Amino acid sequence: MKTRIPATLVLFALFTIGNYQQAVAQDWADLEHFREANKALAPPAPGEDRVVFMGNSITIGWLHKVPEFFEGKPYVNRGISGQTTPQMLLRFRQDVLDLSPKVVVILAGTNDIAGNTGPMTLEQILDNLKSMAELALANGVEPVLSSVLPAYDYPWRPGLQPNIKIPKLNAMIKNYAALSGIVYLDYFSEMADSRNGLDNTLATDEVHPTEKGYRMMAPLAEAAIAKALAKRASR
Repeated sequence: MKTRIPATLVLFALFTIGNYQQAVAQDWADLEHFREANKALAPPAPGEDRVVFMGNSITIGWLHKVPEFFEGKPYVNRGISGQTTPQMLLRFRQDVLDLSPKVVVILAGTNDIAGNTGPMTLEQILDNLKSMAELALANGVEPVLSSVLPAYDYPWRPGLQPNIKIPKLNAMIKNYAALSGIVYLDYFSEMADSRNGLDNTLATDEVHPTEKGYRMMAPLAEAAIAKALAKRASR
């Protein structure tokens, strides 16, 4: 016997979905996400080496897995789960430049490969990363371009071969960084297993780092930030 769903429930569901889709369409880059937090953030104190972390769920994940990495440091986290490089580029001015950091650490690209906001070529991903880096440099902010973390497959969209595409994208990012005199933060080489993925001690879902994964990333990030601060001071 089939269960009939009340028409009112169907209409409510359609109304809810429609409202959600409209909200996403109106704020595709989620510009409201950090608006109040940005307003509440005081300008950097004299001598403060403020660093903004721009990215997706892997960036915001620092605060969930190893919050002490940010505690007592002039670090500002501006990661939004699921975001792609075009979304980050749209909010780059308000969520990075307007906060007056000395350094921005950019980690992005895996959700582009996953097609979260539609098809993206590796060249298009790199172009967006270049635009963010160029915006930073034009405004006196030293960019750090991070490698995309290893991922053997995406559990929410399997079969896209990120284990092949991510190394290719990372080689492109590394080459651009070298030609442009920008610090390249190489997480991939330290974390990848024989499949070009993350083993189950570093990520239980093939994508998002465990606490152990973040603790492996932490000294690499700190070293890149120190290098970027020195580079900025010498420009």
